[in-house]
Amino acid sequence: MEHSKLPLLGDAFPSMEVKTTHGTLKLPEDLKGKWFVLFSHPGDFTPVCTTEFISFAKRNDDFKKLNAELIGLSVDQVFSHIKWVDWINENTDTTIPFPVIADELGQVATTLGMLHPGKGTNTVRAVFIVDPKGNLRLMMYYPQEIGRSVDEVLRALNALQVADKHGVAMPENYPNNSWLGSDVIVPPASTEAMKAERLADAKAGKIICKDWWLCHKSL
Repeated sequence: MEHSKLPLLGDAFPSMEVKTTHGTLKLPEDLKGKWFVLFSHPGDFTPVCTTEFISFAKRNDDFKKLNAELIGLSVDQVFSHIKWVDWINENTDTTIPFPVIADELGQVATTLGMLHPGKGTNTVRAVFIVDPKGNLRLMMYYPQEIGRSVDEVLRALNALQVADKHGVAMPENYPNNSWLGSDVIVPPASTEAMKAERLADAKAGKIICKDWWLCHKSL
């Protein structure tokens, strides 16, 4: 069985030089020290993609507050990107503030697994979140017919950063879990000594334990 050559979670993001609407970028090197969110779209001048670009643009400042840069991509030429960005600005009064990669030969899309033969020749709606060290931390794939939730991309980015900072795990829909609220999950005990420590912390009121293997706390 052959192993996939596609980057996997935790791998270094493949180094590549790309042509964008803002000029040439070398990824991930040019964004070292920052998070970035690379998202692909099937094609310019398409309805679903247009709604996504408007939403990403409107939330651009929210991504920047999380020290993250947005980067779009499709297999269209840079001239098409520029014209489409102009159309969005003229018809929706929305400025697209982030660069859009022109991947006309499909090299980036192929490297990152954005081309799915069962879904045609255009890129599917992929999202890649890369951390400040240049490591791939999250991947999402949507078919062409389903638009993404920008709120979910922001939520996932925030959750990754909180998990890294505090050494915890995040419950479903953090920070709005229906059971634990905004609490985070303390890593499960993996030894008997850690089990005793968890229970002692719970008794002292430092954490809350539903059982020794399921403990949570507020930040």
